[in-house]
Amino acid sequence: MDSNRQFTDVIYDQFARIGRAVASPKRIELLDLLCQGPRSVEALAALTGLSEANASQHLKVLRGARLVEAEKMGVRVVYRLSGQEVADFIRSLRTLAEMRLAEVEQTVRIFLKGHQGFAGANREELLRRVRNGEVTVLDVRPIEEFRAGHLPQAISIPLEELNTRLGDLPKDREIVAYCRGPYCVLAIEAVESLKRAGFRAARLDLSIWDWKARGLPVETGSSLAQEEVRNAAY
Repeated sequence: MDSNRQFTDVIYDQFARIGRAVASPKRIELLDLLCQGPRSVEALAALTGLSEANASQHLKVLRGARLVEAEKMGVRVVYRLSGQEVADFIRSLRTLAEMRLAEVEQTVRIFLKGHQGFAGANREELLRRVRNGEVTVLDVRPIEEFRAGHLPQAISIPLEELNTRLGDLPKDREIVAYCRGPYCVLAIEAVESLKRAGFRAARLDLSIWDWKARGLPVETGSSLAQEEVRNAAY
C-alpha cells in the first residue's frame, strides 16, 4: 500500500474512534451530564435510566476513546471529562444538530408546548440582568453539580427541595432559574413551581459550559452563606 494512503487511512481511523464512541444517544447523554461535573457510576446510571452494568459499559467505550477519565474513590468509581475540549465538542454537536436537523426544533416545540417555564424570556436581556446582579439567580441542579461550577452569586436549591425552601427566596426580585442547558427540564419545572407560588420567574436556557464559552466567569464550591441556608433546611 502507498505510504501516503496508509498514513491517511490510519489518521481517519483514529478520528472515527470518536464518532464510534458517540454513536449511542446514551453515551452523548453521559458526556452531557459529565459537562456539569464528575459523577459516580451509580449517579450516572440513575440520571440516565440505565442499569449500573450498562452505564459502566458505555463509560468504558467513552474511556477507550479518551473522552472520559475514571478515578477510584473508596468503593466508587468517579468519572469526569478528560478535558474542556470534550465539553466544547458536545456543545458543537448540539449546535450542529440544531442547525441541520429540523426534527430537533419540532421535538422541542411539541414536547414542551404549554410549559410556562419554556416560553417567552429574552436570553440576551436575561443575561444582561444576571451579569448586572438585577435578579436572583437560582441553580436547581443537584448540589454536586453546583459545587463543580455555577453562575456567580447563584443560590443552590435542587429542584426536589424547591417547594419546601420557597421561604429562602426573595419575593421582591425576579428569579432566574437555570440547570444543564436548553434541553434540561429542571429549570422549566422550577419556573412553573415558582410562578404558582406567586414569584416572578424566568428560565435561562444556558449551561455552565455555554456560560464559559461566552467568556463569562464561573464560581466553584459553596459559600458559607449557602451552606448555612442548606444546613438550616435539615
